[in-house]
Amino acid sequence: MTNSPRVVDMTLRDGMHAVDHQFTPDQMAEIAGALDAADMDVVEVSHGDGMGGSSINYGMAAASTEEYLEAVAPQLSDTELSVLLLPGIGTVEELDMAADHGADICRIATHATEADISQDHFEYVKERGLEANGLLMLSHMATPETLLEQAQLMEEYGADAVYLMDSAGALLPGDVRERVSLLVDGLDIDVGFHAHNNLGLAVGNTLAALDEGAVTVDGCLRGLGAGSGNTQMEVLVGALDRAGYDVSPDLYGTMDAAEEVLLPMLDDDTMPELDNDSLMLGYAGVYSSFLRHARREGKRYGVDPRDILVELGEMEVVGGQEDLITDVAERLAEEQGNAVEADD
Repeated sequence: MTNSPRVVDMTLRDGMHAVDHQFTPDQMAEIAGALDAADMDVVEVSHGDGMGGSSINYGMAAASTEEYLEAVAPQLSDTELSVLLLPGIGTVEELDMAADHGADICRIATHATEADISQDHFEYVKERGLEANGLLMLSHMATPETLLEQAQLMEEYGADAVYLMDSAGALLPGDVRERVSLLVDGLDIDVGFHAHNNLGLAVGNTLAALDEGAVTVDGCLRGLGAGSGNTQMEVLVGALDRAGYDVSPDLYGTMDAAEEVLLPMLDDDTMPELDNDSLMLGYAGVYSSFLRHARREGKRYGVDPRDILVELGEMEVVGGQEDLITDVAERLAEEQGNAVEADD
């Protein structure tokens, strides 16, 4: 267990989901400057779905990744700059651009069971001289043993660290402990953890991960992010300080960045909230992108959208399989209709 965890702020990347990817370069620069003043270890910048994510499919950002990096990089002194790349979305050209604009770290994210698609990406990131971190998304969908196997592949490809991402906010503290401890014991590189708050457990799960040997953790100012958001950064810094960790980010500075810089940029619709919708995403274990479609098909077929989400979770669907929502809604409608007829 480390007493000095590395703290990564995701407000300018994962937080982009909450604002429909509409932070402007000037806003990013202002937020990044406040985070640097608060001695944040790392700031990550890109579209919410990583470099190349600005599209009709994933949502158009207010500016290009290059424009964001040009705005943010000059604001950072000791704080490192990270970018995200998802294989199949980001490109070599974008990796080159990020490296040329001062990125220190590239985080490469795959589904929890698809690390084998990332080898070329890790090798190229290392060739460009950047730190390479691997992210295993939707880690609740794989057994601890499978996650270790996937993490070992990333280590073999050149990863400097591997993160477990609780992308749906579905893990319980015991789940986190089991997964993180296995990776810590089975890898020769650092282990990180990224939490979402759909079950209200983001800070608790992050502390559990650190207890088991994770050395780097993520959060967003005001808890911005998809669903009910990420680990709330200013709360996390306070909790880590109270728990006796020696963290670089200054509590007051982080609080001020959230309250005085970020908050005036937001409206009520963008503030994360642990409501019934977010709860169901965590309970069912599915991406937030499924919620709107489940509501629509539930209304169309006369089915409770919560039932649709639970069914999708049991099917272990991933992003890109939203077309299955209609099939599930239609089948549930038929089953419930048959049940009503049987009762009659």
